[in-house]
Amino acid sequence: MSSKPVTFTPEGAVCISYPDLISSPLELESSIEKAFGSDSASLGIIVVTGLPPVYPELRERLLKLAYKFSKLDEDVREKYTSSSSRYSFGWSHGKEIMNGKPDFLKGSFYANPVLDSPSVSNEYKTAYPEYYGDNIWPDADESGVEGFEQAFKDLGRFVFKIGCELAAACQPFAIKHLSDSNMSLSRLISTSQTTKARLLHYFPPSDDGSLPTEDEPIDSWCGFHLDHSLLTGLCSAMYLREREMGIEPDAVSSLSPSSGLYIRTRGGDLTKVAIPVDCLAFQTGEALEIATGGKLRATPHCVRVGASADTCKVSRETFALFMQPNIDQQLSPDITFGQFSKRVFDEHYNF
Repeated sequence: MSSKPVTFTPEGAVCISYPDLISSPLELESSIEKAFGSDSASLGIIVVTGLPPVYPELRERLLKLAYKFSKLDEDVREKYTSSSSRYSFGWSHGKEIMNGKPDFLKGSFYANPVLDSPSVSNEYKTAYPEYYGDNIWPDADESGVEGFEQAFKDLGRFVFKIGCELAAACQPFAIKHLSDSNMSLSRLISTSQTTKARLLHYFPPSDDGSLPTEDEPIDSWCGFHLDHSLLTGLCSAMYLREREMGIEPDAVSSLSPSSGLYIRTRGGDLTKVAIPVDCLAFQTGEALEIATGGKLRATPHCVRVGASADTCKVSRETFALFMQPNIDQQLSPDITFGQFSKRVFDEHYNF
């Protein structure tokens, strides 16, 4: 079977269309290999275009709620935290270690959009509270964030469905590299109870006189890191400029041309990648790297603020869905996903 021609975004990220993903997934192998393979120019990310028309509304509704949640009083936000899960359910701010220090640049709301309560043993719940806990949601009548739970689930399940379809399309390419030839990416993801979504609010940079300049570090808003998933689904970020009290913020294109997501190619080159607002992107995580013995590497990425006169008034809202196996899944003969993820949590939540 012939493969469809490989197409790219202006920055060089591979694109595939959703209609092709559904109707002729086996014809996308060349695109998938170019996106996720070991070629030095590969970015480790793929952009899905032509999504069902409901997507933009789902994205906009939830990302605006991320902004509104961040505006709740601190004591209200703190009602929706979970220290016992190492802040892996509900609200988290200043708990994650990034670049060697607590990260106050962004706040996150975590939940499993696929199921509210996992059906696993109490032993597993005790051993892995970061994954096998119950979702925490704002009260239905919490002023300012009404509809939060449903908006989160609607977008999360939309991304999850497309992620499962992409995983199935990746199987013919991935099977060549997986350590266990019986491993099915789509089955690992679709049957997992560890799926986790992260709704992110990047607070406007400080207005204390230390605003970013053109020579600011590339990872000034979020440090370079690897996701520890098999695949991560990403929405295009929304930038919101704050207005007077009680007035809805304005959506703006971005802070500056240098703002946004940056990725290192397999060859080490740095590339800024823009995800169109009506598209989704998916990138590879460390669990896939381990499961393929390092042949399909995780995608190093970070976020830059970008210099702008409006910097101290503009926030960044986005959403990521981490698709990964259950904790007892062997990634290699030496380590399960649960053992691996514990190591990652120990690095980033060591308190």
